[in-house]
Amino acid sequence: MRIALKQIWFFCLFFNTFFGLGQISNDENSPRFTVRGKVVESGSQDPIANVNIEVNGGSYTTTDIFGEFRIQAKKGDELTIRHKDFETIYYIIKSNERILVKVEPDNPIQDKFISKRSKNKEPQFNWYIDSAETYLKKDAKKSIRFITEALKLSDSKKENAEAYEVLGDINMFWKQYDLASSNYQVSIQNNQSNQVKLKLAVAYKENRNYQESLDLYNQINKRSLSNYQLVVLFEGLGDVYKLTNRYDDAVKAYREGLNIAQKHLIKPKITDLNSKIAEVYNAKGETDSAQGFFNKSLKLASEENKKRALEEKIKVADFQSKSKNYSSEIALRKQALEDIKDIQTDSIFDNESPLTPQRQNYKIGNAYALQNDIPNAINFLEKSIEEADKKEDLIVQKDATKKLSEIYESSGQFDKALVAYQNYVDLVDKLYVKKEQEIAQASKFSKDLISKQTRINSLESEKSLADTKYQLNAEQSKRQKLVIYSLIGGVLLLLIAAFLMFKYIRQQRLANNLLALKSLRSQMNPHFIFNALNSVNSFIASNDERTANKYLSDFSLLMRAVLENSEQDFIPLEKEIELLKLYTKLEHFRFKDRFDYNINIDKNINIKDFVIPPMLLQPYIENAVWHGLRYKKSKGHLEINITQTSSEQISISITDDGIGRKKSKALKTEHQQKQNSKGMGNIKKRVSILNEMYKDKVDVLVTDYQKAEDTGTKVVVTLKKD
Repeated sequence: MRIALKQIWFFCLFFNTFFGLGQISNDENSPRFTVRGKVVESGSQDPIANVNIEVNGGSYTTTDIFGEFRIQAKKGDELTIRHKDFETIYYIIKSNERILVKVEPDNPIQDKFISKRSKNKEPQFNWYIDSAETYLKKDAKKSIRFITEALKLSDSKKENAEAYEVLGDINMFWKQYDLASSNYQVSIQNNQSNQVKLKLAVAYKENRNYQESLDLYNQINKRSLSNYQLVVLFEGLGDVYKLTNRYDDAVKAYREGLNIAQKHLIKPKITDLNSKIAEVYNAKGETDSAQGFFNKSLKLASEENKKRALEEKIKVADFQSKSKNYSSEIALRKQALEDIKDIQTDSIFDNESPLTPQRQNYKIGNAYALQNDIPNAINFLEKSIEEADKKEDLIVQKDATKKLSEIYESSGQFDKALVAYQNYVDLVDKLYVKKEQEIAQASKFSKDLISKQTRINSLESEKSLADTKYQLNAEQSKRQKLVIYSLIGGVLLLLIAAFLMFKYIRQQRLANNLLALKSLRSQMNPHFIFNALNSVNSFIASNDERTANKYLSDFSLLMRAVLENSEQDFIPLEKEIELLKLYTKLEHFRFKDRFDYNINIDKNINIKDFVIPPMLLQPYIENAVWHGLRYKKSKGHLEINITQTSSEQISISITDDGIGRKKSKALKTEHQQKQNSKGMGNIKKRVSILNEMYKDKVDVLVTDYQKAEDTGTKVVVTLKKD
């Protein structure tokens, strides 16, 4: 059995989806949204199906075969994740975050922890989808751009479906219902989803395609829906029946949804459905039944949160107004005004909302006017006009001003009526100009959305065209196979033979190179040992036993390091420098009266980053001492400099002011010339083979050092970083 939860990583694209739009401090006032998530095993990343996902508000679902889930929730809801193979997980929803639950099997229970989503750790596709959802209500154009990028990255039908679903959500919010319907259809074509089918039915309804909406609601397999989705389905059916004046069917659908909501304690939907049943009864003219259900919805809404209670009060007040119960209407609207004052500290309502104080003051004034209470009517209408003027709500200001003019006229105050009417005419003119501007902006906005939708459609068409071309080519290929099959087979056999031959030659060449390197290294070591022993021999011959012992001690350290590195093609530059220092010290120890030396290493070089063939520099130092500086009449100088020429390359120069190559060659016997030529030839061969194997990693350049009697020699070795 898997041991319980282990890690929950919550990926949040931004600090808060509604940041900058006005936040509601009381979590209960937050709107509902869709939370996406996935449950997987930590190690294998295998999805876990049939995990129970529940929200304390009543929503319930399970993970699908991909381990993924979607659930409706609001800020502050407690998410519960249950499965028989791990401990129950609880988490408080903070936003419409994407949740990843990782389960580590057979490990002790660890604490849960939360981290912000990093777009560097998650696939870019999900990042674009989350970004689109974040900007959905803020900037439609930006949101659609993110969807376009997501579709470019999409490589599966499932991802296509998700992208088109979010595109449909954008269209729905911005009231482009025809585009929303089209995009939801594309999403369903890519991946069958009950959630998207329910959204498509709503889009049909909003676009007044009532029959299509009803057909889709009835086609959905109700057994495959969660309890919350079942409630949404019956509520949607009721909405369509109500709009088509099929009131009995509407009540029946709403009641079915209400029964499910009550059974599974889906409280927000219980309130909504009671309210909608009341509206249908009111439309049928059955005011007593409507009053009863409105009383229930009003009581239930007061138990939820202030905003929901306020919405229901205003809805019931509208009902009382139609029923001509003006006293009840006025009382409810005055209560609503007090609630609006409390909520406005945390919420921002636009002028189109029925929850604005100017709209409620206007309706209270109108109710008083219908009761023939002129002073109170004038008082509340003036408050409405003043509040509407502050909020730049021209519609309410116009209506309230017109009503005020009518009241003044009916009460015989003709001068005030005339002034109010003139103000009304001015407001009509202003409103006309404003509406023209809004229509122009809306038209431009609609064109922009359509152009972006066209761009997305063209991308999809290009994909479809590419698929069609591929299918046509595949069909043509099938027909041609009968004719050219033997030719393709022959070409393939030739290619395979050529590849195998090339591979064999390459392996053989590599083996030969490795063998040659080993041979050359084996030649270098005896040569080096022989020269070193000659030095020891000279100390012993001169009866300098102490010097010989010290020399032998340092020599043994050098030999150990040389033998350790003799089997490697490359060693760290740091090790080669240590060998270089030790060898130069030994040579100087013997020829103190013939030369001095300096080894300079650039402080900016990180010598650990570079490697060098072992024993590459030693022969050049040996030549400088034995064939250049040793024969110089005066005391000479040997200088070794290691500098960085670029971030990927360093230069090692070995410079001596000895007698030079030409004089040295003239002094040598024929046997010495052969030995020296053999040693240098060995180095050149090693460098050549290594460069062939490792792509020009080492470069060696030998030149005269100066234009003087003793020309000296300069050797520059260039090393490139791995």
